[in-house]
Amino acid sequence: MAASLGPAAVGGAGAAYGSGPSGFAFDSGLEIKTRSVEQTLLPLVSQITTLINHKDNTKKSDKTLQAIQRVGQAVNLAVGRFVKVGEAIANENWDLKEEINIACIEAKQAGETIAALTDVTNLNHPKSDGQITIFTDKTGVIKAARLLLSSVTKVLLLADRVVIKQIITSRNKVLATMERLERVNSFQEFVQIFSQFGNEMVEFAHLTGDRQNDLKDEKKKAKMAAARAVLEKCTMMLLTASKTCLRHPSCESAHRNKEGVFDRMKVALDKVIEIVTDCKLNGETDISSVSIFTGIKEFKMNIEALRENLYFQSKENLSATLEVILERTEDFTDSAYTSHEHRERILELSTQARMEVQQLISVWIQAQSKKTKSIAEELELSILKIGHSLNELKKELHSTATQRAADLLKYHADHVVLKALKLTGVEGNLEALAEYACKLSEQKEQLVETCRLLRHVCGTEPLEITCIHAEETFQVTGQQIISAAETLTLHPSSKIAKENLDVFCEAWESQINDMSTLLREINDVFEGRRGEKYGYLSLPKPMKNNANLKSLKPDKPDSEEQAKIAKLGLKLGLLTSDANCEVEKWEDQENEVVRCGRNMSRMAYSLYLFTRGEGPLKTSQDLIHQLEVFATESLKLTSSVQAFSKQLKDDDKLMLLLEINKLIPLCHQLQTITKTSSQNKVFLKVDKCITKTRSMMALLVQLLSLCYKLLKKSKAET
Repeated sequence: MAASLGPAAVGGAGAAYGSGPSGFAFDSGLEIKTRSVEQTLLPLVSQITTLINHKDNTKKSDKTLQAIQRVGQAVNLAVGRFVKVGEAIANENWDLKEEINIACIEAKQAGETIAALTDVTNLNHPKSDGQITIFTDKTGVIKAARLLLSSVTKVLLLADRVVIKQIITSRNKVLATMERLERVNSFQEFVQIFSQFGNEMVEFAHLTGDRQNDLKDEKKKAKMAAARAVLEKCTMMLLTASKTCLRHPSCESAHRNKEGVFDRMKVALDKVIEIVTDCKLNGETDISSVSIFTGIKEFKMNIEALRENLYFQSKENLSATLEVILERTEDFTDSAYTSHEHRERILELSTQARMEVQQLISVWIQAQSKKTKSIAEELELSILKIGHSLNELKKELHSTATQRAADLLKYHADHVVLKALKLTGVEGNLEALAEYACKLSEQKEQLVETCRLLRHVCGTEPLEITCIHAEETFQVTGQQIISAAETLTLHPSSKIAKENLDVFCEAWESQINDMSTLLREINDVFEGRRGEKYGYLSLPKPMKNNANLKSLKPDKPDSEEQAKIAKLGLKLGLLTSDANCEVEKWEDQENEVVRCGRNMSRMAYSLYLFTRGEGPLKTSQDLIHQLEVFATESLKLTSSVQAFSKQLKDDDKLMLLLEINKLIPLCHQLQTITKTSSQNKVFLKVDKCITKTRSMMALLVQLLSLCYKLLKKSKAET
């Protein structure tokens, strides 16, 4: 299962979105079983092929006979494993149980038939005369193999239906809980519902992450990643936006801010269902236009086809297709941010392309009536000229878009406007707010337009999807930052309003970082380095020629390790949200227990960001240092809780000390792991550390909750 639902940054329950954390009940459910079915199928295919391709005239040596029998037995054993998996799926899904069981019975029969027909080790003995085997009934093996593959396919298709049903059911649960969150009126009720919502989001992330990994269509995979990224980031926004509304119920901008988050999450949930069911909800159609690069690619294929067939399309259609492509270049030439030099060059190349197409049409007409060598050569020359002109146009468009994107990212790298909005909010300066909101809107429009231009030149459908996602994110997040800033400006002393604005600003900054990665990938595709990927900044690269030097460069773990790293971080992110909710309950925010808990939660959130390749921790060494500090802070917490327990009655004190005694060993274990040399097992060390941190955060949430209840009880009794 993937992790991160991708480019795709939340803490809180939104940490759900990379994939579901291991250890949940559903982790050993249908997703694992269906994957096992597919893994079982792979050896079956090769073994069956071996049998079917077996030659009748092969010399029947003992070695040959033994090999044939081994293949038949291997097929039968693999079928047995397959049937067990299929039956397990059937038992969990009663509506499909009968169909799956029938297919499993067919598979089992086919496996047994293959095993019987390949039982040929006794063929050289007289008593084997008259035995039906692969040598006497090869057709029987072929029939059994076809039946087996047919039944396997049936089970896989039925299992796929079950997975889709699970995703839809999970999405419906999330929507139902979101509706409750929208209507909630008290903070205590919100905390309870949000905790449930977080768990449901984890499950949904787990299911959709598996689905994303299994998708073969790269375009669908990119769409799924984009939708899951929205859900991930919006979940953290939903937490702070909702808390702000509860704290300031009469503030209109706070309600606008919250509604925007809910609306975007609902759209993303619908998109996930559209992808897994392969149909548009509400009968909508995809209205996104074809990018310029895609249009040029198709146009070049059409003109090159003239070499083989002069009559497969009309001349009018060819001219019209070019005009559609050139019309889209107006996104570049009409932009106020395109330089004069770039604009003039694009217009010049567009005019040249029109002229050369007209020349091609003229030669094309002649070629249809005259089959001479000179005309054929002239046609070939015209095709090459158009191809060259369009390539030059592509270079110019690519240069215009990427140069503009690079300049824009560099100009806004210090996030001056965001910092100014935060400052004006704390100062309560409405006049300054209007000024900087206008500047952010202008910045937003520049970024949105740049994403649109990048989409034209990105060169692959997945990158086009990523550009569209970036465009939508800047468009929506820009407006939400302004509404969050307005709320803070109206309530300058509100901590939750400040936290809410911080969350939206972090989402903006994260999208800026994603755009930098997107720009590199677009350049890679254009320059032919399509295969390179930018992985999580998590593990140090090994030094080939000097084992004594430690590398601080980020590594790119393989896909399986990436998925596991992301999974480990998900529950950790969710637990930071739970801890924050517990901290919020305390009236005395300077209480030593609260202070330690808050510090631990902040550090755990940094660790979560690390698993996504984001945040301040860039290498595994950064991570280890943070974990050492985390362990120290955890021991401080245990001391503070022990001091607090002295105020309590014996029974309550004992209950609290039992919880502390669970945490202390974990602190020492984490310290031991961080000090242990990792050598070439860095990933394993990171795995252990984050797993241990998750356990400690789970205990932190329990301790904060218990301390709060015992404190209230103590006050009530005095």
